[in-house]
Amino acid sequence: MSTQPTSYAEARNAPVYGTDDIITDVSSTGKKSDPELNLEKTTTIEEGSEKFHRLGWKRLTVCLIVEAIALGSLSIPSAFATVGMVAGVILTIGLGLIAIYTSYVVGQVKLRYPMVEHYSDAVRLIWGRFGAELTGAMFAIFLVLLVGSHALTGTIAFINIVDKTWVCALVWSVVSAIILFVVALPPTFAEFAILGYIDFVSIIVAILVTIISTGVQAHHAPGGLGAVNWSAWPPPETTFYQAFLSTTNIIFAYSFAICQFSFMSEMHTPKDYVKSIWALGLIEIFIYTVTGALVYAFVGADIKSPALLSAGTTVSRVAFGIALPVIFISGSINATVAGRYIMDRAFPNSPIRYIKDKRGWGIWICLIAVITVIAWVVAEAIPFFNALLGLLSALFISGFTFYFPALFWFQLVKEGKWYEGWKNISLSILNAVVFCIGLIILGCGTYASVQDILEQYHSGAVRSPFTCSAEAYT
Repeated sequence: MSTQPTSYAEARNAPVYGTDDIITDVSSTGKKSDPELNLEKTTTIEEGSEKFHRLGWKRLTVCLIVEAIALGSLSIPSAFATVGMVAGVILTIGLGLIAIYTSYVVGQVKLRYPMVEHYSDAVRLIWGRFGAELTGAMFAIFLVLLVGSHALTGTIAFINIVDKTWVCALVWSVVSAIILFVVALPPTFAEFAILGYIDFVSIIVAILVTIISTGVQAHHAPGGLGAVNWSAWPPPETTFYQAFLSTTNIIFAYSFAICQFSFMSEMHTPKDYVKSIWALGLIEIFIYTVTGALVYAFVGADIKSPALLSAGTTVSRVAFGIALPVIFISGSINATVAGRYIMDRAFPNSPIRYIKDKRGWGIWICLIAVITVIAWVVAEAIPFFNALLGLLSALFISGFTFYFPALFWFQLVKEGKWYEGWKNISLSILNAVVFCIGLIILGCGTYASVQDILEQYHSGAVRSPFTCSAEAYT
């Protein structure tokens, strides 16, 4: 049994041990036994890392909000319409509480193994190098696809705001990609958190505009609010894949654990993360439940996704304009996290990773540009909204939010045998349930998403890739 580091600073320089006994020193510039160790280079790296440890719990909360609460939250009312009001509320609150718990476990892993910089480093501790490489690929692909999803949403927003269908949709798509690229350039999360305040105000105002406008429409409609065709239970015609696809949209909205290791690596007081996840989790549960329930109650079964499209032509244009900051800020932070992961992998022992000089900035700008271009291609080549969110949730969030944290608890956090004491027994049962939930989401969610994609293609509801037609987005 190895001796635990006595301080966070010491632990950051400790090696990461995988289950296959592979050792990776994530911050040193050479082997500790190397007499030719370049001390000048080491000093440069330590000085460069200073600006990457200025994140407090409040700014961590903001970063998590930016990463988690985006325009996808306005797809939740359509999920309520599919599964019914009762199931929608239960799923939104229940999955939110589970997400808070699994995020707590992720933070415990970070505190016990401070050398973990990204999610793949944590998986290395339980699955060795193979697990780290597999998870690293999942991590990077997921983040790039998220940027692509926001590029697509930006295109839809601009088309609705400008309302000029003769303008080629690819123009707005390229504009969206350029904005995502520019906003993703700040390399530290402490700097990015400043944009997060704008992001949070943007999504809150957009949600309020949507709720108020749909409520006013329902009030003035024939029969008033009592005539809205919402239901407490799923409609009889709802199929399994439709219900599960809607569930994955709710799951997607709680996907903040994936970036938590990356964010916590910049904290000056990592143990304060608990305040952040409780603040974020409760804010999310409140926003999602209120938004889903009220907008569904005001619009009914004909709710569109995102719900902004149900607010009326003029109001939806205004709401999309208000939501532009959240579309691009929440999208670009994923490019920043992906870029940081690649930089840390490519330059583990070089001050380049800290982006302090011209060479570092040149590499960083090129990297963010490549990530954005790939994301833009994905956005144009995979032209669907809810199905994309569902597929991402099934393939990636099932692991990052559910079964990986459960495995972390059993293999890295649990103290003693699982049957020793009521606490271990209770937590073992809880984590076993969370693990099973993750596997169910992986299997059933993937099936539901693929089935939905096939259904859209068969019905002709999917536009052509790289189309110029603005009508295809409305």
